[in-house]
Amino acid sequence: MEGMSEIDFEKLAEIELRKDEAENADLEGSQVSFAAVSNGDAEISPTHPYYDVARHNILHLVGDDNLGRKVIAFSCCRLPPSYQLNHRRLLEYLKYALDQYVENDYTVVYFHYGLNSKNKPSLSWLQSAYKEFDRKYKKNLKALYIVHPTNFIKIIWNIFKPLISHKFGKKVIYLNYLSDLRDHLKYDQLKIPQEVIRHDENLHTKQKKKPLTAVKIPPPRPPLPTQQFGVSLQYLKAKNKGELIPPVMKHTVSYLKRKGVESSLRVMNCREIVHGLPEQNYAVLKFLICFLHMVSQESIFNKMTGSNLACVFGLNLIWSPKGTPSFSTLVPINIFIGLLIDFYPTIFSSRSVPGEQLP
Repeated sequence: MEGMSEIDFEKLAEIELRKDEAENADLEGSQVSFAAVSNGDAEISPTHPYYDVARHNILHLVGDDNLGRKVIAFSCCRLPPSYQLNHRRLLEYLKYALDQYVENDYTVVYFHYGLNSKNKPSLSWLQSAYKEFDRKYKKNLKALYIVHPTNFIKIIWNIFKPLISHKFGKKVIYLNYLSDLRDHLKYDQLKIPQEVIRHDENLHTKQKKKPLTAVKIPPPRPPLPTQQFGVSLQYLKAKNKGELIPPVMKHTVSYLKRKGVESSLRVMNCREIVHGLPEQNYAVLKFLICFLHMVSQESIFNKMTGSNLACVFGLNLIWSPKGTPSFSTLVPINIFIGLLIDFYPTIFSSRSVPGEQLP
């Protein structure tokens, strides 16, 4: 999707939303569409600072999850047409409403059904919203459940994926049906808009009506004369004059034997550099690296591998004469220190100093 402008993405999102609308219209048939209802939500006072937005009940408290954390729902079916709603005010209201809960752990349920080409916010608004919901809001958010996702959601996710942290991405959970919420939330306590419930029922009905078609499995193709994978060892032996070792394995190992001398050469170069240090510098370095090597041996428990330790200690052991090192110099520094830690016995065993002490 590289090279696409924001306008192109906006058009692509619009196309997918129109597909969703057409599919939902076909799904609902001639049923009368529901008007937005409060569904038991508290009445909003006209004196509310965001009454113009809050009166739509787009954001509402719906209950608790299985761990007793508050669950807040965002219902797209309650979004009025864009010309009736100031989306900047909507963003301010969302932050205002969430401020009541973000000091403690909380969960958000996003009911996607009801988002259409008439009420959807722009991509620039979505980008602003993600940026404005800073660490204060993301830190205690334990899960974001997206109910009834469509291709539109996938496109939006791909567009914003470079902006979304891996940690936040792990909190996003897609659920195709309302019943899937039972595994995570106290479902019977949830206040779900009637429009969403009816849509869920229609999805189940459509799923039941799908014909069961037999999956045709194509017949297996005979292997090619030079095929190395997906065939038995017996086949390879017969095709290679009785050789027990498959050619691809033999050639790969041979190549690695020739080209894998390089790591040993690195270690030897490291040893030469270290052995050129003055006696006290060498003794101090050897003492420290010996300890870090011992730490790295327990990496299965402490997660501190040689490369991880090198990232922590590298810049403290090698100083640039030109001041703060550039990013380009960090990589070779960390590789060098990582080699000292991983190959400590090889690099340091051939030189000792009088009265040296080891951890």
